[in-house]
Amino acid sequence: MIKYILLDRFFLICLFFINLFGSIYGFIWYESQLSITPDKFLIFVPDSPTASLFFTVFLLFFIFKKNVPYIEALAMITLFKYGIWGVGMNLLTLIVEGSLGWQGYMLMASHGAMAIQGLLYAPFYKIKLRHITVAAVWVLHNDIIDYVFEMMPIYSSLTQYMSEIGYFTFWLSILSIFIAYQLTMKPEKKL
Repeated sequence: MIKYILLDRFFLICLFFINLFGSIYGFIWYESQLSITPDKFLIFVPDSPTASLFFTVFLLFFIFKKNVPYIEALAMITLFKYGIWGVGMNLLTLIVEGSLGWQGYMLMASHGAMAIQGLLYAPFYKIKLRHITVAAVWVLHNDIIDYVFEMMPIYSSLTQYMSEIGYFTFWLSILSIFIAYQLTMKPEKKL
């Protein structure tokens, strides 16, 4: 039943537009940070919208029954990583500040959905080890840009926890790469 839904053309088109508009919203959300980001780091700052953009590109090709394995690997790993990361940072904001605005709850829901959708399509990806390797380099390099060069997303109330968040993010990257490997390189483990 779930496979039928995931492959339904109307559902795929709806998912494509949801992710497209979500990506656009995400880039707008990062606008103030992007305006103060040095040009050489611009591509690495808007993490979540870039992840959903990778998935949007995957969906566009998938609708036409084509695979783009490098994009699939980037989408799967970054959607899970930044989906979980976004939920975690908003929960941490709630703990630190004692409250969260409606946008925080909306971001938690949308980022949770990001993490799930990337995994749901794992059986349909045509990923090989070289694709995971390139995606792994991307996400680990992004961690260095974020936490060594201090280009991480700005959450003013969480600034004092940047070292801990960077450490958490590194291990979340490793977990995301491992999950992608397990779900795509080992056929018996596919969802």
